[in-house]
Amino acid sequence: MRELCLDTETTGLDPRSGDRVIEIAVVEMVNKVKTGNVFHTYINPRREVPQEAFNIHGISTTFLKDKPVFDHIAQKFLDFLEGGTLVIHNAAFDLKFLNYELTLLGLPALDTTKVVDSLKIARQKFPGAPASLDALCRRFAIDLSKRTKHGALLDAELLCEVYIELMGGAQTGFGFDAAKIEAKRIELEKSASAKNKNILPKRDFPVSEDDLKLHQEFVTKHIKGNFWGY
Repeated sequence: MRELCLDTETTGLDPRSGDRVIEIAVVEMVNKVKTGNVFHTYINPRREVPQEAFNIHGISTTFLKDKPVFDHIAQKFLDFLEGGTLVIHNAAFDLKFLNYELTLLGLPALDTTKVVDSLKIARQKFPGAPASLDALCRRFAIDLSKRTKHGALLDAELLCEVYIELMGGAQTGFGFDAAKIEAKRIELEKSASAKNKNILPKRDFPVSEDDLKLHQEFVTKHIKGNFWGY
């Protein structure tokens, strides 16, 4: 299954008031394993980045001046998403911005039926507990040391790890660790071999008639009332 962990950074909270997307990152996973295939771009919003937004993500107006506008990356972005299921933390926020930008260009909005909201999953699994990306990373002991500010690419990478944990962890099925099982099998084989090293090999040759005769004579003479019936 192809799943795409997506995150955005914006100039504010509402596209209808003039706020715009300034960074998009999408990290590809196949069967809950990151493939290394990533879509990432900064976007010139054609407006100033407010100080409040800069304080959160550290992306400045000056930095974005030479970056492509959304029109120039839209189709490449949509092509990357083709055939995948989107995984977004608080999906309503990101979809609100992305679909606004797409509709301005006359492009189809993203299909919400192909979106998984990890925030909703977290709230269902841990009702009443903090469910921000930071909180979930701490819950699952995911390293946050690089996250001094918000950034779409780092957050999309962290989202992949959080989502994997929310869905039951990296091991699928019954949770067996194949490497541990194999190591244990080898350990048991070595243990058995050590215990049996002094045991004589299995006898795989026939007993001679003379040996049988001597054995019967010994039993008849020395073992009275024996249960072999001699």
